[in-house]
Amino acid sequence: MVKSELADIGNIRVVGYQGLTVDFCHEISAKVIVRGLRVFSDFEHEFRMALANHRLAPDIEVVPLITSEDHTFLTGTTVREIASLGGDVTDFVTPSVAKALKRRFEELSEEDSGMFSISSLRD
Repeated sequence: MVKSELADIGNIRVVGYQGLTVDFCHEISAKVIVRGLRVFSDFEHEFRMALANHRLAPDIEVVPLITSEDHTFLTGTTVREIASLGGDVTDFVTPSVAKALKRRFEELSEEDSGMFSISSLRD
């Protein structure tokens, strides 16, 4: 989905990898890792990750970007949970991603007779 959503942007490549991020950065000659911060608790985690990455690869910089206030609550987990319960996620993702999520959770529901759980928003 990420590849299709970003296909029209010429200077972005979407590539999967396994292993350490800094090793992948070296493989592709990347010099910067850009990370997003939503809430204060993200900062602590990202700070520790940046220090560890710097220790492993001092030649690679980590640049944190702070989200706008209206996106601070948004997480992939939240979006998946809303979609899994049949909620409308079109305010959070593109129309094609919303459609793919809906289709996937309908498939899961059929496969598991409706019994799969992600659900803190259910009650």
